[in-house]
Amino acid sequence: MSAVTIRPLVQSDHTEWRRLWTAYLAFYKTTAPEEVYATTWDRLFTEDEYEPRGFIALVDGKPVGLVHYMYQRTCWTVANNCYLQDLFADPDIRGKGVGRALIEAVRQAAAKDGITNVYWLTHETNATARRLYDRVAKFMGFIKYSLQ
Repeated sequence: MSAVTIRPLVQSDHTEWRRLWTAYLAFYKTTAPEEVYATTWDRLFTEDEYEPRGFIALVDGKPVGLVHYMYQRTCWTVANNCYLQDLFADPDIRGKGVGRALIEAVRQAAAKDGITNVYWLTHETNATARRLYDRVAKFMGFIKYSLQ
């Protein structure tokens, strides 16, 4: 496999971003209305400290993965936290370093902005992703609750 290239999303990535994010949502057996796609895409290009940001992964020029992340205030430190929200690699490319490269790109972007705490959630049944996460990060033992 060729090297993985990670770069920030650009407007011309819209079609491939949508394909990748749709596949991510399908993995979690959910969908999003068109309004959410449009709003999310717009937010990814809004210059504001707390709007989401994104990277796309390419192999041989073909988009094969994406990540969304955002900064959040915290009461525990002066610096913000970085929440890595969506991480996805095409199934046929998994295990080849794409997820690791996307996580590292987020870590570096956060560090550039003075943020050292990058965290994320995954479903307990996502064994493939958890094998990677256990190698690159520390499981903190927290359990998520939601008022949905």
